[in-house]
Amino acid sequence: MLRVGVVAGEASGDQLGASLIRILKQHYPDIYFEGIAGPLMMKEGAHSLFPMDKLSVRGYWEVLRSLRELLSIRKKIIAHFIHQPPDLFIGIDAPDFNLGVEEQLHARGIKTIQMVAPTVWAWREGRLPLIQRAVDRLLVVFPFEKQYFATHRVTSTYIGHPLVNQLPHPVNRKAVRESLFINDKDHVVALLPGSRSSEIEYHARLFMNVAKEVSKHNKPVTFLIPFINTKLKELFCQLAGDSLNDVHIMMLEENAHRVLSAADVALVASGTATLEAALFDCPQVVTYKLSAFTAWMVRRKKKKGFVALPNLILNQPIIDEWLQEKATVENITASLDELLSNQVKRDIMLSAYQNMRQELSIDTEQAIIDGVRLVLENHAI
Repeated sequence: MLRVGVVAGEASGDQLGASLIRILKQHYPDIYFEGIAGPLMMKEGAHSLFPMDKLSVRGYWEVLRSLRELLSIRKKIIAHFIHQPPDLFIGIDAPDFNLGVEEQLHARGIKTIQMVAPTVWAWREGRLPLIQRAVDRLLVVFPFEKQYFATHRVTSTYIGHPLVNQLPHPVNRKAVRESLFINDKDHVVALLPGSRSSEIEYHARLFMNVAKEVSKHNKPVTFLIPFINTKLKELFCQLAGDSLNDVHIMMLEENAHRVLSAADVALVASGTATLEAALFDCPQVVTYKLSAFTAWMVRRKKKKGFVALPNLILNQPIIDEWLQEKATVENITASLDELLSNQVKRDIMLSAYQNMRQELSIDTEQAIIDGVRLVLENHAI
């Protein structure tokens, strides 16, 4: 039996991890996964030793509040894999957690892969020596990353992004709206405030205030919000309060795919959801808020100017980004109003999405299998 240790730290990593498990099970039928997994990975057969949501923390101040628990979990997962060494360890995103695990395991001769590279090309390039020490191979999801890491003596395999091949395309918006009983004449706006509690805390009131303004300018409007679990939905409702009564809103406990399939536009808290919106051909506006301290630290160490993944991949500002103090109701509302009313603006964004899709479209399944095989067989090409 091939034993593989895995650690995912949030919903997007859980999606990627589930894809990884499905692909590897086809090639290695006698394979076992354990570590820290989300519900999608567990559905594919992974055994989780700790709840994944314990790792779903973003931001310096936010991490400091949870640091003791995070370090305790990392110490225990390292001890588990040292005591019962896997044939291979694969960290899935969550680099601040996983690189520490990988460094300890790699030092003891356990083969390590990091799926989704740390964004050292954008900020905190000082992590490169740690990556060089910790991993045998990166599985990188953006086309420009392979050359970047080769320049810095880190072995990598470009795998494209698994979502490109998984998500349906093109989308039948009319059919999806009918499944949600939405009037065909309504404007439909997706609100994606994030998949972490801290993100909901920073975005809930902002998103609802934007929704109220957009509904004044674009009647009739239906707003759709997906939540990955009841806990996040309840937190959002608690923070939004009576403002939920001011707009026509539907809350769904599921991933964002059906919501993005139905929407005319989306307001997205930065992250993998920006890529998902693009792959569903949903024009979008991106926003994000952090604690003042975390925002200050990010600005000190940030190298690239974009946060939305389509903007990063194409290296051009096709999507409006309203971040931190610029994340105002007025700015965001104006961008959403324009996307709802200006077909030229929509067409430019949709055309850019197609260019992005072409850049990301490779045989991801074979690339993942090749990358894993090269590590298992001790190749370093």
